[in-house]
Amino acid sequence: MSAPPSDDRTQPASLGRSPAENEVVQLCSELIRIDSVNTGDPATIGDGEARAARYIQAKLDEVGYDTVYLEAVPGRGNVICRLAGADPRRGALLVHGHVDVVPAHAPEWTVDPFSGAVRDGYVWGRGAVDMKDMVAMTVAVAREFKRSGYVPPRDLIFAFMSDEEAGGAWGSQWLVQHHPELFADATEAVSEVGGFSITLDEQRRAYLVAAAEKGVAWATLKATGRAGHGSMVNEDNAVTRIAQAVARLGAHEFPLTHTPTVDALLAAVHELTGLEFPEEDLEGAVRKIGPISRIVNATLRNTANPTMLKAGYKANVIPSTAQATVDCRVLPGSAEQFRDEVAQIVGEDIEIDWVWLPPLEFPFEGDLVAAMRAALEAEDPGAHAVPYMLSAATDNKAFHELGIVGYGFAPLRLPADLDFTALFHGVDERVPIDALEFGTRVLERFLRSC
Repeated sequence: MSAPPSDDRTQPASLGRSPAENEVVQLCSELIRIDSVNTGDPATIGDGEARAARYIQAKLDEVGYDTVYLEAVPGRGNVICRLAGADPRRGALLVHGHVDVVPAHAPEWTVDPFSGAVRDGYVWGRGAVDMKDMVAMTVAVAREFKRSGYVPPRDLIFAFMSDEEAGGAWGSQWLVQHHPELFADATEAVSEVGGFSITLDEQRRAYLVAAAEKGVAWATLKATGRAGHGSMVNEDNAVTRIAQAVARLGAHEFPLTHTPTVDALLAAVHELTGLEFPEEDLEGAVRKIGPISRIVNATLRNTANPTMLKAGYKANVIPSTAQATVDCRVLPGSAEQFRDEVAQIVGEDIEIDWVWLPPLEFPFEGDLVAAMRAALEAEDPGAHAVPYMLSAATDNKAFHELGIVGYGFAPLRLPADLDFTALFHGVDERVPIDALEFGTRVLERFLRSC
């Protein structure tokens, strides 16, 4: 593998920087350059996930880890290793990430999305924030601990998996089902989409730690009708029926629903900024927080977004069936009510098949959360760790099946003017170099004290 595009930040570091901090940019750049796109279609997925997993395995093997490499199916690689801690009676901490990324349309980008370009103070490319940045930080810290002979307070399990972007069937879900022994004594976990900063003022930043996730409920709607010639009158048209059902569901606004995590976030923001969040204009008030409001407002209610339609095979043939896919995201405690509500909206003549990944919500308290706070504050005196709910999903859902409590904590101190949430699956995805190095320092402190 050739060297990544140059930047003065990749040159030998000054004294006082840790080995992990010195190599995290290089690791992130090289990971991005491995095209590990997960299209969700087995027919179009190559071996990129396996190559990314093997790259990580080689970096861990190099410093002495005893790694386990597993493929659920050919090309879908997963790597796990463990660092023994001082107190084997304590439950292990699982630090996990995924190696797959979503597709990128290169003509829309400023740089080649798989170049791993290091320029203008950023590492660029698909996966830079979702989530090869956290993978690089984790690998860098894991390598430093092993090289130095450091023994953490408790066992640390490092896991890097495929298929998260399509639900984890060949990654975390498969590992939980077929190799639970690898995680048998783990009690807590940290992973992606949390620990990043939003700027409150010149002196203070809130670091949003994911203490909850909405549930995934992918609904396949199916309508049946009478097949016939497209030129004929047909009052039993499956395409018309599915279109009407999808339009009703897509236009439906589910009621505002309070959850402990979101209420705690809004209370923390109020305490820090004085912003009010009146019930009569809650979503409008949330928008004053800034770009993160896109996620926060999505966690104030259940959502149902139509994403795919499938019907017919010829312009002049009315098909007997038509289908639609709706991406639904469900708040903790509302799953059964939500199913009934969707069925009522689409109508009794529409069949619904569900794929469910449950919502999660954990208390934002205890020793693990205290260790997060302390690590952030040590590197940023203006840090305030606050809980939030992720509107999307992570591999924490799979590991919760083993009783593991999982938080989103991939620490990054971000520029005040960076619309970070827009970079997830977006064009010109990139992570600030300063944020990568900051996150590596915070992660190292956290894992030394957790």
